[in-house]
Amino acid sequence: MTEGTPERGGGFGPAFWGAAVWSAGVTALLVALPLAARHRLPEQVATHWDGRDPDDSMPLLAAALFPAAVWLVVVLGVALGHRFRPGPARGWAWPVLSGTGVLLTGAQTSIVHANLDRARWQDAAPMGIEVVAVVAAAGLVMLLTGLAARRPGAGDRGAPPAGAPVLPIPPGERVAWLSRAGNPWLNLAAVACGIGALGAALAALSGLTGIRWQVVTPCATVAVALWLFASVRVRVSAEGLHVGFGPFGRPGRHWKLAELVSARAERRTARQAGGWGYRINGLGTTVMVRGGECLVVRTRRGADFAVSVDDAERGAALLNSLLARAKSADGHPSR
Repeated sequence: MTEGTPERGGGFGPAFWGAAVWSAGVTALLVALPLAARHRLPEQVATHWDGRDPDDSMPLLAAALFPAAVWLVVVLGVALGHRFRPGPARGWAWPVLSGTGVLLTGAQTSIVHANLDRARWQDAAPMGIEVVAVVAAAGLVMLLTGLAARRPGAGDRGAPPAGAPVLPIPPGERVAWLSRAGNPWLNLAAVACGIGALGAALAALSGLTGIRWQVVTPCATVAVALWLFASVRVRVSAEGLHVGFGPFGRPGRHWKLAELVSARAERRTARQAGGWGYRINGLGTTVMVRGGECLVVRTRRGADFAVSVDDAERGAALLNSLLARAKSADGHPSR
């Protein structure tokens, strides 16, 4: 098994700024939610419940700043982990940041909603299903981001063949090529849009405003679309070519070897493809997550499909070898 070169854009580039935007956005939400409702909250707000009834409180300003301080301690811990143990931190940094951010903002939203329009903190609404919902949402987000952060196994990283259109495959050998590519700037834009949708949704859940679908819907839609088309995973094997979109590799497209004619590597820009994402123009179909090297396949229908992915030359060479072997196995000598 071979694997392409590592995904571009790591380190303290756009990925760092994505974490920074998320951290700043969560901090702003934690502070802004109670302060925006200060004219509808008591001077002391209930912050702890014994079962369903409130049993402790904080001044309004402290209730706004305390969870933000807890959040900043978590962010600092993640930053230190990334600084001194960058390898392991790649696997748990985003799950911790996303899950904790959802947990704290959900809790703050529930506190504001329970205290809203109450004369005293002792009159705050009881807590019940809200706690379960917040914990479940945080756990689900942590699980999903943990799965999204997983990378394929390293495999054998032998050097690509110099100038060879095909790769030699020993008889009876099963081989596969895995590669991926991503655009951290699209992920950064997805985070920013997601924070906008989250802020509008939390304001509605806390009771501050009605649900503003004109804000939530477009922000959430753009965030999901950007997230899905900010990265791709490509696999070439005896089963054919599979291209998966987004951090989970879903949705995806698959071609059997019998559906393909040839493969090649080609450099393309977003301008040539017509923009970012899933594009269709005179070049055929292009999945463009970043400019540069693309794996291009010609299907038996005469159409081209291209995907921007690292180490495309080796992927094209292996796919051509598999196509030639399939033709030979069918009794047609390869050219």
